[in-house]
Amino acid sequence: MTNWLPNLDDGAAPLYMRLADRIEADIAAGTLPAGAKLPPQRNLAFDIGVTVGTVGRAYALVRERGLVSGEVGRGTFVLGQSGADTGTPVANAAFFGGTRAPSAPGMTRMDSTAAPDVDQDRAIGDLIVRLGRERYEENLDYVRAPCPAWLEAGSRWLAHAGWRPAEDTIVPALGGHAGILAVIASITAPGDRIVFEHLTYSSIARSANLIGRRPVAIPADAGGPVPEEFERLCAQQHPKLAFLMSALQNPTLTTLSEARKRAIVEIARKHNVWLIEDAIYGALLEQPPTPLVTLAPERTFHIGSMSKTVAAGIRGGWVACPPHFAPRVQMAYKMLTGGKPFLLAELAAQLVLSGEADAIRARVRAEIEAREKLARTILSGFDFTSHPRAPFLWLKLPEPWHSGTFKKAAANEGVLIDDEDEYKPARTDKVHHRVRVGFSVPPTRDAVRSGFQILRQLLEGGVAGYDSFG
Repeated sequence: MTNWLPNLDDGAAPLYMRLADRIEADIAAGTLPAGAKLPPQRNLAFDIGVTVGTVGRAYALVRERGLVSGEVGRGTFVLGQSGADTGTPVANAAFFGGTRAPSAPGMTRMDSTAAPDVDQDRAIGDLIVRLGRERYEENLDYVRAPCPAWLEAGSRWLAHAGWRPAEDTIVPALGGHAGILAVIASITAPGDRIVFEHLTYSSIARSANLIGRRPVAIPADAGGPVPEEFERLCAQQHPKLAFLMSALQNPTLTTLSEARKRAIVEIARKHNVWLIEDAIYGALLEQPPTPLVTLAPERTFHIGSMSKTVAAGIRGGWVACPPHFAPRVQMAYKMLTGGKPFLLAELAAQLVLSGEADAIRARVRAEIEAREKLARTILSGFDFTSHPRAPFLWLKLPEPWHSGTFKKAAANEGVLIDDEDEYKPARTDKVHHRVRVGFSVPPTRDAVRSGFQILRQLLEGGVAGYDSFG
């Protein structure tokens, strides 16, 4: 059914709630019988004079109530009474909505770069069931110390470009973020300054600030942090630590050259600055460059995880520490987080040691490459940086768009993206007029294609087609 038009004139609730209530009432009255197809979101939005995001939120709400089911590319259909009676659709929909985007049901998530769905659920699910059955006692108790298999897995997963860390340098962590914070807590003190690139994964800077450290930003050019600026900052502000992403930097996608890495290492040695090398996105490269840690093993903490390559929910991550620092970081990690659950740590380790993690990563790379091709096709003619192995692109906005305004305009059309302020570790007057668009989380390539098409329409229409007071 595509000719159904609801009347939303009555009521003071938000439009999306009124629309959801009208759908529910018409289902109860038989106006929308079991099996009826609701109008496409964009068509209904046009017909009743609301945004696509409003319709998307309403459709998501009635899904959570167990009244409809939907698939990208097929549409949204009214469920039969028997399906609603079982309660199963309600539970599944509520769980999905509660884990993915509780604040934005019905929106296309292009503000995340978690590993895409490549049918890794079977292998992961089977392994969880087996570990729950075979390692029952360990799952009931606290983890007192890392298992040798966890260290072996971390050493194997972090290894690349001819480098492999020793197992006694490995600290398992609940994802890269937790590992990075453990390093910061273990080698710096409240009041110490930490250097971040002018655009970076700023959640680390916020977390560091939360525990009393002081983020400072270093200017960068097309090749990454400018060595002369790093030298000046070290001489004037005496930072204790620098946080760097040496390959596929988030959000600029810069990969440091060998010369740039050597210059940074030389300055860090001169001023006794510790280094954190975040290699989470670099792990998506089939032939990653030589890591920074090989140039300065005595002062570099190398971080890796499974979030972008296997599955974010596993929370599998590892830190490779300089010699003799692993016990110190392990203790800081335990004091900050309470420790690592056996089930997740063993799950991550077994995925790596069995080779399953590498197989999943290969499928993730292929899926990201296919989606990046969609970006280059649909957004052709606009200025953006992308890479066939990176799950996001860095889009330059044409005049007169501002980053925050474009983000809001995209949200009004049902697409969530990140503006440049999300990646600023400290206050700055520097403006880039860019947004980051992630494309790994939408469930299908059709959903990704639709998201890119909406963004292109906004770029072509300009701010004349957008009213923030609408």
